[in-house]
Amino acid sequence: MSLLRVDGLEKKFGGVNAVEELNFEIQPGAVFSIIGPNDAGKTTLLNLLTGVYKPSAGRIEFDGHDLTGRAPHEYARHGIARTFQNLQMFFNMSALENVMVGRYMQERCGLLAALLHSPRLARAERACREEAAELMRYVGLQNYLSAASDAMPYGALKRLEIARALATMPKLMLLDEPAAGLNPTEVLELDELIGKLTGRGVTVVLVEHNMRLVMGVSDHILVLDYGRKLAEGPALAIRNDPKVIEAYLGSATTRDGSFGNEVAYAVAVGVEMHR
Repeated sequence: MSLLRVDGLEKKFGGVNAVEELNFEIQPGAVFSIIGPNDAGKTTLLNLLTGVYKPSAGRIEFDGHDLTGRAPHEYARHGIARTFQNLQMFFNMSALENVMVGRYMQERCGLLAALLHSPRLARAERACREEAAELMRYVGLQNYLSAASDAMPYGALKRLEIARALATMPKLMLLDEPAAGLNPTEVLELDELIGKLTGRGVTVVLVEHNMRLVMGVSDHILVLDYGRKLAEGPALAIRNDPKVIEAYLGSATTRDGSFGNEVAYAVAVGVEMHR
């Protein structure tokens, strides 16, 4: 049984079809990547899958529940978490407090306990801190347990977002360009972290332009082009699909015929498969 099922999904902005007639399923425990040239509709699709946008048509079913048109907090409550292409951090809070924010849905202490400063609330807060610290260690941020978030380097903040998403105890995690701005060593570490997430039982949806990462970690790939499905299948089939190569080369080839970015190059010539 699939964890996420999308049927006939569409999103229109005025007269523009940003996402059109999408159908796909995501199996539990998989790394499901969504790729495509710029303006292909990838982030729009993530916003639909987290309730940020309401679809113009179609159905989103997650773990047996119809979430179509629901509010973002209901998607989160059912077990869908995400990170963002542009960092969304609380820079007036510490790194540890940022991760603790992700635990709010799991807390059982109400307003009265907070007003009375009850022992139960104190115990819950200690447990929350301990769990947040453990998640930071899990993603490799053990050296930042006492850090202010606004003093952390960019690569560490990317991991902090993943730790905060993990704090919601998700079944499905959506990663929106997690490798953007990372150096090669950090990308390799991200590769390992994605493997740890699936080992933890978290299904991963990856939107990414770094094709070496995508081809290395993906079990299944969906290719979008102008909001429509261009191709879908395992990494090897996608790497060799003429339609996919043409879509990338059409958007990335420079006037002298050379490849304008790593995406087109990696898709066109292929990369070593890690998995």
